Amino acid sequence: MDKERETPEVRREKMRQEEWKQNPTGSVHGGGLPDLIGGLGWRLFGILILVLIIGFVIYSLFK
Repeated sequence: MDKERETPEVRREKMRQEEWKQNPTGSVHGGGLPDLIGGLGWRLFGILILVLIIGFVIYSLFK
């Protein structure tokens, strides 16, 4: 695949892999929130936030 045709997700993953190869101890504590969000994608992340907000509202109503 040409470099120009790569999607941003593919480029991001390649950069992450290269960084991990150069510094394997840098990821001892896990990826954290940025890796989670990057893996989910913006649509799924938005749905997750919406579900959390709706869940909090429902919890507040029946508390």
